[in-house]
Amino acid sequence: MFFALAALASLSIGSSVLVAQGVGAHDFSRASDLARQSILWSVMFSVPLAIAGLFLSGPIIAVIGMDAPVARIGADYLRVSMGTVVVLVVLFIGGGVLRGAGASRTPMVVTGMANILNAGLAYGLIYGRLGMPRLGAVGSAWGTFLARAVAMLLLLAALWRGRGGVRIGGRGGWRPSLGVAGGMLRLGVPAAIKQMLISAAFFALTIIVAWLGTDALAAHRISFTALSFSFLPGFGFSIATTTLVGQAVGARRIMDGTEAARMATWWAVVWMGTIALVLIVFADSIMGLFTDDPGVRRAGVAALRVVALAQPFWAVLFVQSGATRGAGDTRFPLLVTGAGIWLSVGLAMLLLRFMGGGLVSVWLAFLITSPPMAWLHRRHFLGMVRVIRAGEHDPRHSTE
Repeated sequence: MFFALAALASLSIGSSVLVAQGVGAHDFSRASDLARQSILWSVMFSVPLAIAGLFLSGPIIAVIGMDAPVARIGADYLRVSMGTVVVLVVLFIGGGVLRGAGASRTPMVVTGMANILNAGLAYGLIYGRLGMPRLGAVGSAWGTFLARAVAMLLLLAALWRGRGGVRIGGRGGWRPSLGVAGGMLRLGVPAAIKQMLISAAFFALTIIVAWLGTDALAAHRISFTALSFSFLPGFGFSIATTTLVGQAVGARRIMDGTEAARMATWWAVVWMGTIALVLIVFADSIMGLFTDDPGVRRAGVAALRVVALAQPFWAVLFVQSGATRGAGDTRFPLLVTGAGIWLSVGLAMLLLRFMGGGLVSVWLAFLITSPPMAWLHRRHFLGMVRVIRAGEHDPRHSTE
């Protein structure tokens, strides 16, 4: 499911960038048509995936080799999740369209409401409470689907009425356009592949850490959970930068986008740097929230302090990657981030083999690779800005 979610969520990037460029150009009619096409193609992309999920859930779970009772639960859960994936894809694409229009608050509110609803539905459907049938573990999947369905309807209702000048209401623009689909895939597929490469790399990293023993593996998972809070500001400013740069490109005012990227980078560094400082100072207390095992705490404290040093570089990486996407290039982040993450995994293996050091060596590898990755993204975006500025000043493109 993590692989599927990474791929599907990234496809929304194509919609977000295209709509943002339309809004930036004040061509709200085109932006609205792009929004309609995005919703239409999201359904068309996801129906075959849902059908495949219904038939392949059992074989996929069987590959993992779990005990029969657990495999049945897993297959039932995956069958519901994949069979209803149409709702999830429309939800992702609708959120991407709204973010491209600059209405990022709507997806935030809707997602918050859906999560609260999901918790109540999961509780009721798993245990048979609140007047709901008792479905066991698969009740969680049904609860998630129902909450997502409500969120999808709310997002579609918001888009139907219109947000940020973008509106899907009306009869026009619903005939499938291969050109729009191609644009979405051109931008979205590289981003999806990048996320899948990252997911695969961290899966491989988990296997490597497992070789170090149970304490190291537990510490690794706890460290990753703590770090997820540090990543959130970077992700948020990255999404904002993608929208603002996309709108600036559409408006043929790329320097506005450059300034937005500069400010977003600064604030991401401040937020993630502050969290890094908290991780360094309170590493032992943070680990203590999750475990009282001394071996796990020792391994986790040292790892948290090492990886905290990489947070400012990751802030630059996240935001500059978002700026590059907003300018219309999703291939460069795929190449640099995908290669960089796997280089980090390989370097972690070498450090463990020749230096030892346990979990510290694993995260030291990421600290080593983060600065050059951040620099490459920054350098590439500035190069794109120079090219776009030259196009803006080209007399052949003058509107006067």
